[in-house]
Amino acid sequence: MRVLLLGTAAGGGVPQWNCACANCEAVRAGTAPARTQDCLAVSADGRTWYLLNASPDIRTQLTSYAALAPLPPRESPLRGVLLTDGELDHTLGLFQLKEAAGLRVWAPAAVAATVPAREIAGRYHGWEWPRLEERFELGGLVVTVFPVSGKRPKYAGDSALDGPWVVAYRIEDPATGGSLVYAPCVAQWPEGFDDFCAGASCVLLDGSFFAPDEMAGATAGDVGSGAQLAMGHLPMAGEHGSLARIRRSRDTRWLYTHVNNTNPVLSPASPEHAALLEAGAELPPDATELLL
Repeated sequence: MRVLLLGTAAGGGVPQWNCACANCEAVRAGTAPARTQDCLAVSADGRTWYLLNASPDIRTQLTSYAALAPLPPRESPLRGVLLTDGELDHTLGLFQLKEAAGLRVWAPAAVAATVPAREIAGRYHGWEWPRLEERFELGGLVVTVFPVSGKRPKYAGDSALDGPWVVAYRIEDPATGGSLVYAPCVAQWPEGFDDFCAGASCVLLDGSFFAPDEMAGATAGDVGSGAQLAMGHLPMAGEHGSLARIRRSRDTRWLYTHVNNTNPVLSPASPEHAALLEAGAELPPDATELLL
């Protein structure tokens, strides 16, 4: 199984267009690499590919890799998209895929019923929205779905639909035994998540924030810890943070994605980055490829 990390940043990317925090300024100064918004592509054979989430940066991401280039005249290797949630930074890219005839999109039922792209982009070509089964086959790979939380996007705030609104995916390659868990949005460490990740070759985990109050400190804004936690992202630090969980499981390769522009781990010289490495985790850049 080939896995391309097309983007590794949270919504807005790094630098974020309206932010002058230290991390964004470092990218503008050319002393740190830019990051596009979280999205990845997987393939069992290197010929047919599936996206996990569709970021607003999807055009740039797709045109940056020869493996994702179309064959003449317009035969794209892209076969479908798996959405972990309905947040705009994971679904706006669907509008840019409107030329894709016959695209298949899998999503939690509540997301599939409310995401704007289903009605609008789907009018350009007939898209299929298969029911998201707990376990299913996908182009030679096997996908298992794990409900993560009921965190709904703001545009669906008044929806009466039951969740889950956020899921994680475990993707396994029966031919190689390799497996990947993709969980870019984790509001808290769900019961059973340790078992879901057990034995996985790699886990791509929510790395949005290091501390529960970092946005207020980084941007001098009025975003307190309560408001930040309400965004649905478990911080890395603390007794119950994700780094503490990772320390208990050294048999799996843990990689952070969906990293917010305010997160101090983006600076290799920071103590927060050192803490990440000490826990046995990694912070891969955009364009990282995994062979599992």
